[in-house]
Amino acid sequence: MSTPLVEMKDICISFGGVHAVDHVSVDLQPGEVVGLLGHNGAGKSTLIKILSGAYRADSGEIRINGDKVEIHNPRDARALNIETIYQTLALADNLDAASNLFLGRELVTPFGLVDDDAMEAECRKIMGKLNPNFAKFNEPVSALSGGQRQSVAIARAVYFDAKILIMDEPTAALGPHETQMVSELIQQLKAQGIGIFLISHDIHDVLELCDRASVMKNGKLVGTVDVKDVTDDDLLSMIILGKRPEGVNVQG
Repeated sequence: MSTPLVEMKDICISFGGVHAVDHVSVDLQPGEVVGLLGHNGAGKSTLIKILSGAYRADSGEIRINGDKVEIHNPRDARALNIETIYQTLALADNLDAASNLFLGRELVTPFGLVDDDAMEAECRKIMGKLNPNFAKFNEPVSALSGGQRQSVAIARAVYFDAKILIMDEPTAALGPHETQMVSELIQQLKAQGIGIFLISHDIHDVLELCDRASVMKNGKLVGTVDVKDVTDDDLLSMIILGKRPEGVNVQG
């Protein structure tokens, strides 16, 4: 088997004596989507915040393309081509798509001024690949639909050369049409070899969008399964009861 894009091995972190993540190991291949499932407080968001640099693990190791790495903060994560799209999308509502795409990383002219024309041209180029129907380039993102806002957030990650993408509840609060749009975006990213960790509460999302699912309960990994091998009842049983499905190859 090829070297995983990401390996998180034996990761632990505690807060005030509570084991939020307790000896958890997960991995991710290029062009793969791994869903992270579990109730609130299961540890899935905490695990991913360790990869994104928001938290530092107490113990365990992270490998990127087989090399052991240290991630102390979000800047370290970005330097390793890890980008995170939080549920809130972290967009500035009063700014347009291009300004959000380059927020904090603005393009400037030789005179040191913000180059709005260059940023809009780059934004049109990347959005043309990701979401060709996107047309509201000069409107604040507050005027965009949920799916369009999600595509701006994804475009920002892809433009800055993400190889590893963390998506937190990407279809929460979206209607069926918008959810389909995000699903198509994820398929495009997979085709480019980008690996995606997708945090979700929605079993149907995971069954539709993911290749594998890692289920957590009370800070521990219940197991990782190939989505094609399990039913929604199997996943529910893993989430609620912490029970591994029988007759299925369960990793971890």
